[in-house]
Amino acid sequence: MLLITGATGALGRLVTSSPLLAARSDVVIGTRDPGPGQRRVDFDDAASLDLSFSGVHTLLMISAGAAEDDVVIARHDAVISAAEKAGVRHVVYTSLSGDGDHLTYALAHRWTERRLRVSSSLEWTVLRNGLYAEFLAAVAAPGPDGTIAAPLGEGRLAAVARADLAEVAVRVALDPAAHAGHTYELVGEVALGGEQLAATVDGTYEPGTLEATREAIAGAGWALPFQVPMLLSTYSAVQGGFMDGSGLPDDSRGTLRRLLGREPRAAVEVYAEVVRG
Repeated sequence: MLLITGATGALGRLVTSSPLLAARSDVVIGTRDPGPGQRRVDFDDAASLDLSFSGVHTLLMISAGAAEDDVVIARHDAVISAAEKAGVRHVVYTSLSGDGDHLTYALAHRWTERRLRVSSSLEWTVLRNGLYAEFLAAVAAPGPDGTIAAPLGEGRLAAVARADLAEVAVRVALDPAAHAGHTYELVGEVALGGEQLAATVDGTYEPGTLEATREAIAGAGWALPFQVPMLLSTYSAVQGGFMDGSGLPDDSRGTLRRLLGREPRAAVEVYAEVVRG
């Protein structure tokens, strides 16, 4: 049996709606508020996980989402410990790309990867997902006058279509033995910079400063306190040239294409679609 967690998240919804799962009777959806035929999987309720993981062979563990590091680590530890106790054989984990180590939210992902590697009973596969093209459309959207003011500098981001990452997760989780012990770097083949984004939506690129962006985010009132440095670290890492995929091992090039068995969707097209609504 394959159990998929995080079914209500943006990535999880794409995973659970995959046509590859349509004819499978051995796939169960795990969510905090389960519907018919689903299982309750609440990362914050460790005691509930033992029953939830009963009979599960493979666990597709979609990361717990944005929170402070200690919260995310506690959630992931509870899930992995429950999987070990329940006799789960293989965990497929959606992590963060290796060139994201400069991001403030990388630590919890790397901790989770290490926790899986030291497990005495679990096989594992780590999917190091690049940042979504949809996320780029949110953090580098043009303003009302068409100007993109995101502080990307001259940097570029090897963004990925979220749907492609969902498809890879499903393919790997349905055949986990073929991927045991592998860590896959899944980043876009073409890195996108501010000038290219602006040209795509017939706008202009006039990057602001990190300071001005921090003030704008904090003043808008929608970001939680820990999210402000998360976003700023993303801009800073892109600006510094750390997120364009060039720092990843050469043998990781083309991994996304190989696992998909087709050409990945162009991230710039996804960006344009989201921005234009």
